[in-house]
Amino acid sequence: MDAVVEIGMMQIGELAERTELSLRTIRHYDEAGLLKPSGRSEGGFRLYTAADLERLLVIRRMKPLGFTLDEMASLLRILDVLQSDVAEARASVAADYARFVGEAEDRRARLQRQLDMADEFLERLRTVEQRSAS
Repeated sequence: MDAVVEIGMMQIGELAERTELSLRTIRHYDEAGLLKPSGRSEGGFRLYTAADLERLLVIRRMKPLGFTLDEMASLLRILDVLQSDVAEARASVAADYARFVGEAEDRRARLQRQLDMADEFLERLRTVEQRSAS
């Protein structure tokens, strides 16, 4: 491992630790084009910035909502445009961004309903357990 890492840069192991993702998953996202390292060390190790960390956290948060890799890539492109200085470009993606927000809200609501059903199921199991213990 290289003794010196550029200031503000982190190697893939630190990125994995901070995001609670495996090295394999991060490499997969690299291969899929979702997250490219911002640099390489002299020894060839991937190096990531705080911005890369934030990008990976967006990807990680989309995964439980069931977004596909293609959908993730689309949203990441939209977020890149929204962070640009070009007002026309930002305006051109506003509708797509709003669509993603709405879709994320819908998916979150579905997950909440599933959690509510799981809670109800657990409560029923506990009730049966309490009755049989009496």
